[in-house]
Amino acid sequence: MLVRYRWIIISLLIGLNVSAQEIDNATSYKNINTDSYVRFSLDNDYFSGRDQQYTEGANLEVCNPALKKNPLTWLLINPHYTHTRYGLGLEQAGYTPDNLHIENQNRDRPYAGTLFFKTFLLATDTVNKQRWSTTLSTGVIGKIAFGDEIQDEAHRLLHNVVPPGWEYQIADDMILNYQVDYEKQLLAFRNILSFEGDASARAGTLNDKASIGVTALAGYFESPFAQIYRKTGKFHLYMYDRPELDIIGYDATLEGGVFNHTSPYTISPADINRTVFINRVGWVASYKRVTLEYFQCYTSRELGSGPKNNKWGGIQIAVALR
Repeated sequence: MLVRYRWIIISLLIGLNVSAQEIDNATSYKNINTDSYVRFSLDNDYFSGRDQQYTEGANLEVCNPALKKNPLTWLLINPHYTHTRYGLGLEQAGYTPDNLHIENQNRDRPYAGTLFFKTFLLATDTVNKQRWSTTLSTGVIGKIAFGDEIQDEAHRLLHNVVPPGWEYQIADDMILNYQVDYEKQLLAFRNILSFEGDASARAGTLNDKASIGVTALAGYFESPFAQIYRKTGKFHLYMYDRPELDIIGYDATLEGGVFNHTSPYTISPADINRTVFINRVGWVASYKRVTLEYFQCYTSRELGSGPKNNKWGGIQIAVALR
């Protein structure tokens, strides 16, 4: 059955990837001010003129009150703030070395693909201007995540060199990760300027890390800490800047899976930088039920012997369902 539908699944994922760190929609600058929406997200280093490290990622996300009944929702920490949203997401990502033309490189990032579901909740405290989110990710890393097929087909469509080293990718293993995020508004002036501080922690078989960051929003926007309401006819346009510092404990896309130790090539823990700086700058426009976003992201060196930095870009489209 899986073999029969294998290329159907690949085709659907390529539809999100042809145009690639993980897609995190819990922060305030990603806010969709309704409890029912659909969102498509696409990351790709093609937007930055590169093809290395975190090379592509796609996410399909649905938020709806009915998802509170999802059995996995009961595993999520809920602070019971003023409003709580419930959602599901499907995410796929691919990682490649700096040099695609060498199948097995010494001390360069391994090929890796991930595919997983996200079960999440997002709680907003409109009185104390704070947000909380909890996310449970369940899925797979390795060949069964279709990273090879997706990137090969994308490169053929774009008439680029097909990466030759996917046979050396991280071996198949299970993804089971848990993440919590907290964000607090520090300063705001009407709906044209806002500053927030945030912290997050994640643990599991995909990666372990802690992060701190700040976000600045400027323009005209709906407050991410306001009461949820239906979309109006107002046009909103703003930009954001979010610097972040990550403390890395473990990363399966570099070191291999927790249970399967047969990966043909992995990175030694001693060669991984445990502190990584990330900065994301984006522009968001929304009108009535539709929200559009474009961003560019920069990250410092992940490997002690690897490239000095990495860049990628991304787009999002969200449609409020009510």
